[in-house]
Amino acid sequence: MRALAAILAAAAALPAWALVETPQLREDVAAGKLPPVEARVPQNPLVVPMDGRRATPGRHGGTLRMLIGRSRDVRLLVVYGYARLVGYNERLEIVPDILERIEVQEGRIFTMTLRKGHRWSDGHPFTAEDFRYYWEDVANNRELSPTGPPRDLLVEGGEPPKFEVLDDTTVRYSWSKPNPDFLPRMAGASPLFIYRPAHYLKKYHKKYSAKVKEAEANGTAKRKWAAVHNRLDNMYRFDNPDLPTLQPWINTTRPPADRFVAVRNPYFHRVDERGRQLPYIDSVVLAVADGKLIPAKAGTGEADLQARDLQFNHYTFLKQNEKRNGYRTLLWRTAAGSQFALFPNLNTNDPVWRKLLRDVRFRRALSLAIDRPLVNHVLYFGLAAESNNSVLPESPLFRPEYRTRWARYDKKAAERLLEEIGLRKGLDGMRKLPDGRPLEIIVDTAGESTEQTDVLELIRETWREVGIKLFAKPSQREVFRNRVFSGESVMSVWSGFENGVPTPDMSPEMLAPTSQQQLQWPKFGQYFETSGKVGLAPDIPEVIELDRLYAAWRATGERAERERIWHRMLRIHVEQQYSIGVVCGVPQPVVARASLVNVPEQGIYNWDPGAFFGVYRPDTFWFR
Repeated sequence: MRALAAILAAAAALPAWALVETPQLREDVAAGKLPPVEARVPQNPLVVPMDGRRATPGRHGGTLRMLIGRSRDVRLLVVYGYARLVGYNERLEIVPDILERIEVQEGRIFTMTLRKGHRWSDGHPFTAEDFRYYWEDVANNRELSPTGPPRDLLVEGGEPPKFEVLDDTTVRYSWSKPNPDFLPRMAGASPLFIYRPAHYLKKYHKKYSAKVKEAEANGTAKRKWAAVHNRLDNMYRFDNPDLPTLQPWINTTRPPADRFVAVRNPYFHRVDERGRQLPYIDSVVLAVADGKLIPAKAGTGEADLQARDLQFNHYTFLKQNEKRNGYRTLLWRTAAGSQFALFPNLNTNDPVWRKLLRDVRFRRALSLAIDRPLVNHVLYFGLAAESNNSVLPESPLFRPEYRTRWARYDKKAAERLLEEIGLRKGLDGMRKLPDGRPLEIIVDTAGESTEQTDVLELIRETWREVGIKLFAKPSQREVFRNRVFSGESVMSVWSGFENGVPTPDMSPEMLAPTSQQQLQWPKFGQYFETSGKVGLAPDIPEVIELDRLYAAWRATGERAERERIWHRMLRIHVEQQYSIGVVCGVPQPVVARASLVNVPEQGIYNWDPGAFFGVYRPDTFWFR
């Protein structure tokens, strides 16, 4: 932990040169509407190094156009903007960002120092009061937070932190046990926000506003004060233009809308090495379009930066239109454990299917009967890697056997396992369930991806050769998830582990039954999320062991022990085939305007860690 503390305490010092005023803001500064840049940035701003290899110093100006599939995706401004108390750098190390420094003791005491002079986007000081307000008046207010503080702020046994304000720019969170989730959650794509703009939200809080208190008391309030407060307090959804922010751009458009405009935050805390306040780009426009049309619109030059809703099968079309429409098409690496994974539902309601799916021999047979090289070459031109749903070579936890165990195409071995189970073939060559029904697997899909349909079609061919029929059942995402959660679904398809590049210090919660969203055991995950109030307690020995290992990982602060636990959990997954991966590392097309500078030619495109573009700091992108 001493090494971690040293990393987190490191902060760049501002060189001894003058700050440069942003051209777009000079008129407002001259008119007295804004203070000069020296009074807008913190006394010790975060200096972003430009080493000239990947990032070069830029100039201010321009509008960045992007496409989104629905209006609620305005939240991507928070994802891509990626201003966090602490955040991942390009090496996936957690370092200070909004914070000037953070000191970690024993993995359980976190002392945070803010940057003096840091301000919200409306110019109001950002201080320890914003942390106190969140902890005392939001997280621990039963009307605003009926279930109490977020789970990420609780350690084993439900213990909340001891929160202390040491001075105007220093706060401390401490627990009696390690909280390994605290830093990664604050660095996440959808982060844990442990602060709020208190000066803005107090106007809507019954404790601070006499007007609100009076309206509640005499019954004249149109809505409950807590409902109003929660609607306005949407730091991640980013759909309240009045809510002050610390992100590089400020949303100015109220939903519903088909075009969102965000303008630069004049008080943003980062500067480049030449004293230019970031972001370089003046504004960002997010235009709403049908997701199916986004590839065509990107190919005709309607976006300056686009990856969302683009798939590898769009690459040829995008590449053909580069010169005509003034952009370049990059191929980044995806970092999910598997681009495509099948999830046998171990909590399915059908008792015959449930017993069969819980037989590891059946899951292994299904995996062995997939011709992964065929999928790779037909759909991905051989550029992907045939693999289980596991960690990638870029992870220090990677081992070759995690990729290949039970994942090589072996039709004879698959048939031996099916015969061993007692699943005999009929005269038509198809197998039957123990109760005599045809062995027909209906795979639920969200119906959003032709890529999934194409992969399933290839799997259908080789499964049929071993006597198993496959049928795809597309439905809307909400219906799809409800079918899985309720146990109606026998098998579903989605992408694999969200984080395929973990380190031993990153949480292995994706390997344990911790969330209803885990499609292989949604009711086990629901049981964990609700502390046993809803769902089913795990009753499979290996799943119970995963649960125990996850708890052991959370309880230890020793890196060697955490690494040992990770490997044990990964081995269980690869042997048990709880999710059946097909290929990983499928290239992600990224369309970037030819004149847009500092977008990496090669990068990792991942939700968490990575925040898609966020880890590469779009505030440093600029137009030549």
